[in-house]
Amino acid sequence: MEFHLLGPLEVLHEGERLALGGVRQRAVLGFLLLHANTPVTTRQLIDALWDDNEPATARKILQNAVSGLRRTLAADGGQARSAPRSLPARERGYVLHVPPHRLDLARYARLVERGRARLVAGAWEPAARLLQEALALWRGHALADLIEAGVAWPELTALEEDRWEVLGDKITAELMLGRLAEVTAELSVVTAAEPARERLCAQLMLALYQSGRQADALERYRRTRSAVVEELGALPGRELRDLERAILVQSPVIGSPGAAARLFAPRVPGQTAGAAGVAGRLPAGPARGFVPGRR
Repeated sequence: MEFHLLGPLEVLHEGERLALGGVRQRAVLGFLLLHANTPVTTRQLIDALWDDNEPATARKILQNAVSGLRRTLAADGGQARSAPRSLPARERGYVLHVPPHRLDLARYARLVERGRARLVAGAWEPAARLLQEALALWRGHALADLIEAGVAWPELTALEEDRWEVLGDKITAELMLGRLAEVTAELSVVTAAEPARERLCAQLMLALYQSGRQADALERYRRTRSAVVEELGALPGRELRDLERAILVQSPVIGSPGAAARLFAPRVPGQTAGAAGVAGRLPAGPARGFVPGRR
């Protein structure tokens, strides 16, 4: 049985998509998959399903949803091996055991871990390939059907932000491989839709500058500055402003082949947001670094 949550929720049995019932039942499954192989308490599930609007019958509705899921997921030979299991009474909750190779989120995490390790080691080609394989697992927003139904879990926001960071790491590897045309084409589309994502904007600016398109790089900065001011009511971060100044003076720092690796340090597991900063890497003084989730 295959479980897919990097897009609309899907469960496949022998290649056939299972009918997962109504929104409550699918939401229970989606939340358990986000925390696969980890105990989830009844309280966590109720909060995820209703937030501050918990009905008096919440626990009964949850029990019915779990029972429905058990029946649906018993398709694997009549044995509910992949169905939610109850925790001991003292813990009051459930756990969904899913082999990592059967869950797209787990496969994504493994590919990202391997890709970022290659990036840290300076192995640009395998890094770009592994990170692209990870991104290719996405079929839209994570649990897109539940989002449309009103779900707004912080876990989903975190996943989306990680997806953007993985894209940035892949772009770093491709810049180091000299794929300026490919990077420019991809990021031109992405930044048109997400104009306030500063790290991706900076990578596009660097690709344009290294392609001999200084004026276009500066125009990209102006667009991003306007978007950041409009969305956040603040100027872009110091790192982006420093990059603009480096382009204006045609600094050799950003014209060198290794500029992307110096400017856009890869994310590694356990690394804090500020640890990958670009302080001292541009001539205009210290910078804070590209903070994950920063728009």
